[in-house]
Amino acid sequence: MSAQMKQVSVTTMDGIAVVQIDNPPVNALSREVREELPAVVARLADDAAIDAIVVVGAGRTFVAGADIKELEQAAWSTAEPPDLHDLLRLVEEAPKPIVMAIHGSALGGGLELAMAGHYRVAGPDARMGQPEVNLGIIPGAEGTQRLTRLVGVEKAIEMCVSGKPIGAEDAKRAGLIDQVIEGDLTMGAVAFARDVVRRGAPHPKTRDRADKLGTAESNAPLFAKGREMARNTRRHQTAPLRAIEAIEAAVTLPFDEGCRRERAISLECVRSDQARALVHAFFAERNVAKVPGLPKDARVADIKAVAIIGAGTMGAGIAMACANAGLQVTLSDIAPEAVERGLAAIRRNYESSVTRGRLSAGTVDERLGLIHTCVGYDGCATADLIIEAVFEHLALKRQVFAEIDRVARPGCVLATNTSTLDIDHIAAATNRPASVVGLHFFSPAHVMRLLEIVRGHATADEVLATALAFAKRLGKVGVVVRNGPGFVGNRMMFSYMYEAQFLAEEGATPEQVDGVLTDWGMAMGIFAVDDMGGLDVAWRVRQELHQFEEPGGRKPLAADKLVEIGRLGQKTGKGWFRYGDDRRPIPDPEVLDLIESVASSAGIRRRRISNDEILERAIYALINEGARVLEAAVASRASDIDVIYLTGYGFPARRGGPMFYADTIGLATIHDRIAAFHRELGPRWKPAPLLVRLAHEGSTFREFDAMPKAIETPASRS
Repeated sequence: MSAQMKQVSVTTMDGIAVVQIDNPPVNALSREVREELPAVVARLADDAAIDAIVVVGAGRTFVAGADIKELEQAAWSTAEPPDLHDLLRLVEEAPKPIVMAIHGSALGGGLELAMAGHYRVAGPDARMGQPEVNLGIIPGAEGTQRLTRLVGVEKAIEMCVSGKPIGAEDAKRAGLIDQVIEGDLTMGAVAFARDVVRRGAPHPKTRDRADKLGTAESNAPLFAKGREMARNTRRHQTAPLRAIEAIEAAVTLPFDEGCRRERAISLECVRSDQARALVHAFFAERNVAKVPGLPKDARVADIKAVAIIGAGTMGAGIAMACANAGLQVTLSDIAPEAVERGLAAIRRNYESSVTRGRLSAGTVDERLGLIHTCVGYDGCATADLIIEAVFEHLALKRQVFAEIDRVARPGCVLATNTSTLDIDHIAAATNRPASVVGLHFFSPAHVMRLLEIVRGHATADEVLATALAFAKRLGKVGVVVRNGPGFVGNRMMFSYMYEAQFLAEEGATPEQVDGVLTDWGMAMGIFAVDDMGGLDVAWRVRQELHQFEEPGGRKPLAADKLVEIGRLGQKTGKGWFRYGDDRRPIPDPEVLDLIESVASSAGIRRRRISNDEILERAIYALINEGARVLEAAVASRASDIDVIYLTGYGFPARRGGPMFYADTIGLATIHDRIAAFHRELGPRWKPAPLLVRLAHEGSTFREFDAMPKAIETPASRS
């Protein structure tokens, strides 16, 4: 017997009702599901022919959570976020046992639903978690209250603060589920339900469990440790600490009072600036795959074999990223010793992963087995994708592409890893510019999530679509940008980096600037970033891009002097800072003397500079250049810029990215401060025309993203 509703169906098996939630793609607890499921449960509870209920998810997962679009609406309005309390109470108070059968993911609201059931079983591949802190909120549907009762204070804090899901076996050990079921999950859950029916009532309500709540004395060190973990791993974020506050309510208040306290905290978090920023970042990352002008049905080439030209730090990292994704890799360079150095670096990185317990020796052997080496271009003939990762020099890259063009098979995608150079000039060295695309990896390439995908003037739609699919295969966030000096990320970083150097020449110190930036939330200070990348690399970019050649403009002086005397950063143990074996930056009086000397020779007046001025000049320089990038359509959306900076440049997630942050301050305020800097500091601070326009209109970059724009197509580019 079966009864069908729109998103919830019921099938009975000898007195056991199997309730299936079918709301693809992830069975989110949408408004429709929240309306249909209670009606189904209530009807089955009154059906004398039904002895027990099993709840399952259709497709590839159980219930992956609430509908985040509803959360977004609540964050930006007075609308209430989804309320599951009546549904959960109905489930828990049902007079017949309800078994939640979990496969795939049970996250957020999905896990909260599962914990309201009397029993939980799961397939061995199931993952369960409370990831709400990743969106700047806490579980708001009794999650902290039930989770604490099932797994105890310490595990509940770990899960809610980290936001990381746990596997089925871990969940079983913790007490979150009752049984791991091998084989057919639905049939196993039905058998489990029959067994609990035979055993008879009472069936446990999670709300009534108290054996894992601990005492005030036993819990005090756990809460202290949890708060320390939250401050260390989620710097400056409020939601993890608020989640601990809700867990504390679970052990100090009766269940219903604890739920009310959790709900109040949840509502406060939902409408916080941090939640709005993190929800914005979530949707922005999803939207980068929607590329204006790229047909949805663009053909995607099947990439199985990748050849990488250049076995230096970047080439070796790209090789690891590809091998980690199960691709066949050929790593080459012009000399055998260069290839050996690259392979040795790969082995060291993998050995480090084994030592840290991140990979098994067997997995490393498999991945190393995918990486082959050669000298020259011998490995290119059979490759589906060739990635050039040589020295950042235009003439050299053009030479390499001319050779690649000669040996690559028809249909092969040709990619350059250039971080700043004109890919149209590089593509012009071939007879197939339509096959050329930029794949700008970030170092370390096997770790960093961002892949800046650069669309050249001639890049074919299928090549662009293939690049996006390749990024996804590697587990990276592929953001499509247009060609131009520095593309998006580095073009904006130049303004940010040079302004920091000007601040140092005017009286700040590198450690003061970096301290202000990291205290504000940046993963690294900009001087430490420059040292990590290499001051010689930045110097070479200045020459290649002919920066600071316009008369009357200010150019950074101390950086060139440091390169001149061989202080190139971490690679030489000295740059803006000194470095020991741990590679931590150490302030160096020699650098301060050098900066002061250079500034004095140039007639730069030095003064005491406040932390507020440092922050404004550094971050507002980034925003102003971002507005120019948008106006030039190098980036399609302000939110694309945010994703680039969140995933590739260490911008604090709780601030949503530079363009979103500008909106939170107010574009009129940003504009007025930039205009003041323009008057005080000269032409580099001229407000971007788009910023002027949006500030005058009282608009935002977020609203700019929603404005109609011309769609660029290959025809319009020709």
